[in-house]
Amino acid sequence: MSVGALINLLRPGGLQVRSRALLTTSRRLQEDRHHFHCVSPARLSNSRFDPDGSGRPTTWDAFGIWDNRIDEPILMPSSIKYGKPIPKVSVSKVGCASQIGKRRENEDRFQVSQMTENVLYFAVYDGHGGPVAADFCNKFMEKYIQDLVAEEENLEVVLAKAFLEIDKALARHVHLSADASLLSAGTTATVALLRDGIELVVASVGDSRALLCRKGKAYKLTVDHTPERKDEKDRIKKSGGFVAWNSLGQPHVNGRLAMTRSIGDFDLKRIGVIAEPETKRITLHHAHDSFLALTTDGINFIMNSQEICDVINQCHDPTEAAQVISEQALQYGSEDNSTIIVVPFGAWGKQKGSDVSFSFSRSFVSSGRWA
Repeated sequence: MSVGALINLLRPGGLQVRSRALLTTSRRLQEDRHHFHCVSPARLSNSRFDPDGSGRPTTWDAFGIWDNRIDEPILMPSSIKYGKPIPKVSVSKVGCASQIGKRRENEDRFQVSQMTENVLYFAVYDGHGGPVAADFCNKFMEKYIQDLVAEEENLEVVLAKAFLEIDKALARHVHLSADASLLSAGTTATVALLRDGIELVVASVGDSRALLCRKGKAYKLTVDHTPERKDEKDRIKKSGGFVAWNSLGQPHVNGRLAMTRSIGDFDLKRIGVIAEPETKRITLHHAHDSFLALTTDGINFIMNSQEICDVINQCHDPTEAAQVISEQALQYGSEDNSTIIVVPFGAWGKQKGSDVSFSFSRSFVSSGRWA
């Protein structure tokens, strides 16, 4: 669609583009044709708004742009910029849930915000050795990113710099505290930025995850940083560290830490535990992309990525989805803190009703860290 045509469709008094329908009757279409003398019937029949030439209105749901249960307008500046309708993603529609599990304390933290006019911020942090590192990131990470966004266009560069800077800031905070136990405090970090409703950039350290549901399939946007990865294990060994396995067969850096990258854990920095994130940038296709999910290991190690995707697709809205996933992880036997953020995109609801069933007799072989 040309930018000019899009502007005509969106101008006041013209076709009102909303999520429930572009037009309600073919009579309304005829009236608008009369109003816009420059638009011929032939051109209308060839447009994506009337693909079969029948004169029947095409709804947003036919495009895959917002299920009719989520009433959101399109994002005007981005739609004009990219020359196609882009639905507005509102933080009020995002679902979040966090369960303490069987732990004495919930060391998970999460945050959702409209960081700037055109950038949304989503983050989960899973603390260990106490909540200090997760609290620090939850309090300051957004500000570090916001300051960098004002100077740098590349969001992958922004996130990489923010992770390293906040790790240095936490180090200063720990050393000033005179509490030696804080040297072993750390946190995972999985942060996602959504710019203009279409550009999604994710950065992570540790084993919290981000996944995108596209056409009903789970696409992992992060890869766990664990000693099981050859590249990660090699860095640890080259730095003078070692990997030891516990009684459950789980590898740990120097017999202590289950991850090879984190924010904090300053007692292990000299042996190769780093705060540099891996990043990924993708362009959303709202006709096919249903949601983004950020999860901590209380969920990841008990439910695999596709299972998370399938469960969420059966839910009415993101709030229900977040609650169901966090509770289901507990029912399946998770003892850890379980946190999830569900961000709905244009194809939300399109996969609902697919033939998916769940059972407590599920196989754990495909679940957890290896999923």
